Amino acid sequence: MKKFNLHLVSDSTGETVSSVARAALVQFDDIEPEEYSWTLVRTKTQMERVIEAIQENPGPVMYTLVDNSLRDILKMECARRGLPCIAVIATAVSELSAYLGLETHALPGKQHELNEEYFTRVDAINYALAHDDGQGHWELEDADIVLVGVSRTSKSPTCVYLAYKGFKSANIPFVLDCPLPPALETLKKPLIVGLTINPERLLQIRKTRLQSLNQEADTNYVDMEYMEREVSESRKLFNKYKWPVIDVTKRSVEETAATIIQQVKKHQEKMGQL
Repeated sequence: MKKFNLHLVSDSTGETVSSVARAALVQFDDIEPEEYSWTLVRTKTQMERVIEAIQENPGPVMYTLVDNSLRDILKMECARRGLPCIAVIATAVSELSAYLGLETHALPGKQHELNEEYFTRVDAINYALAHDDGQGHWELEDADIVLVGVSRTSKSPTCVYLAYKGFKSANIPFVLDCPLPPALETLKKPLIVGLTINPERLLQIRKTRLQSLNQEADTNYVDMEYMEREVSESRKLFNKYKWPVIDVTKRSVEETAATIIQQVKKHQEKMGQL
């Protein structure tokens, strides 16, 4: 079994480079890669952290980066260390073949074989659906991630996306004057993350939601003063318990999930779960 480190670097969610890496790696027998995923790398400072990690754990690098200067830094540092720096997709398989000294197997679709990762993902998706919007809150200790936020902060789609990545995720709605499940105060295993949003953006989203349901807008649900209080009180709660907070105002679900995954891995390392 040939063991090696593999660094996946992306300025976005890392979905593309991760998928390409999986598709390439399954072409080889008897390998055991240790993957290091670096997502949302968009500044020189962030790239310097990636370079430091590559120096500590040398291995091939696969990347999807739009910024030319960041690409040049990565390629130059990899060249200095004699490491393949692979711009997916075209050269991925050939570069890995040269590094590993192994022939590839032209087996399209092999990455879709049912394996442990697949069943972990299915289990996580089932968990997310069963623990959506406060359901099954007495089982939250089984979660990897618990999201808390006011209505329409993308809690549910983010949980489903995280589940697709293999993380058991639940979400709890924050509602003014309604107590949250007491279990939240004592959870040890899950990372609890607070989601917040700009009230003006929240107003737009909620109005669109009501229109799609053909419901009237004369309700606290779309009252600006009420929403400002909702957001303010939810942030006070997050700060009280020192939960990490993510502002989803200008973030896609994928970007929010990528940030959460970074944080949950640190949390699991700290808790000795990895």
